[in-house]
Amino acid sequence: MMRVLGIETSCDETGIAVYDDELGLLSHTLYSQVKLHADYGGVVPELASRDHVRKIVPLVKQALAEANCTFDDIDGVAYTKGPGLVGALLVGACMGRALAYSWDKPAIGVHHMEGHLLAPMLEDDVPAFPFLALLVSGGHSMLVGVEGIGKYEVLGESVDDAAGEAFDKTAKLMGLDYPGGPRLSKLAAEGETGHYRFPRPMTDKPGLNFSFSGLKTFAANTIAKEPDDHQTRANIALAFEEAVVDTLSIKCRRALTQTGYQNLVIAGGVSANTRLRSSLAEMMTFLGGKVYYPRGEFCTDNGAMIAYAGLQRLKAGQMDDLGVKGVPRWPLDTLPPV
Repeated sequence: MMRVLGIETSCDETGIAVYDDELGLLSHTLYSQVKLHADYGGVVPELASRDHVRKIVPLVKQALAEANCTFDDIDGVAYTKGPGLVGALLVGACMGRALAYSWDKPAIGVHHMEGHLLAPMLEDDVPAFPFLALLVSGGHSMLVGVEGIGKYEVLGESVDDAAGEAFDKTAKLMGLDYPGGPRLSKLAAEGETGHYRFPRPMTDKPGLNFSFSGLKTFAANTIAKEPDDHQTRANIALAFEEAVVDTLSIKCRRALTQTGYQNLVIAGGVSANTRLRSSLAEMMTFLGGKVYYPRGEFCTDNGAMIAYAGLQRLKAGQMDDLGVKGVPRWPLDTLPPV
């Protein structure tokens, strides 16, 4: 049996969790900095780091209390080492490394996107290897062939804006408050289809890479020339969302055909989008496969996914040295297998 404390501080959410490989998730605490950054229309790295410092100790204490355990019951510590905002990463890395040293426990720095990729493993119905993973968040959009933990092949990724970033930037162009992505999707639910047709970027070319910068520009031009009323904005939001969802679905289908995989995992903040989930579920039903995704609270950044990913590597005997490292850029396919 192994029990791991997980720490996530890669951006604007402080997530702490305790995961047991026999009993499952014992506790999960999360603090979001959305209100802190709302006045600035986006994440301010220095403010994010300071807020992690302020919140991380109380949240660790809360997670241990909710798991009904002390440091004696913890067998290892996992923290997000990258990618992310380097200042924010260092807060979690310092805390994780210090706790592990003082408790005389092993510690492991976890790849943030591996945490997202493995987040569906926190559910009762888990995908079997191999599978295709669509990782879509504010900072990343990528398709990954997954043969096992640490056995990753990046098949395609965004050459410019990630899908979540395009959502947020387009929402800002429409005057929506931060965080814009969820607000744009809510507005799109009021839209009427058929009024606008946005391009599906890079779907007419071979390959599995994404590009959403041009789609954002198309949205900006459409917003600028159309009437500034609520229904028009809703129609534009719907057309934009449909374009992103269709693009992601087309690329997923192409990757499934290329790999022959029958299972699809979607994870990351954008995986909470209901239109995307419905589109991919319909596609997988047609193809005779199955789609897997984490519950809503585990789509965005959280400590539970870091605890789970770290536990798998600690069980395999992998651990970090005493150095404290934050890695803002870290290719997923460079990770060692488990």
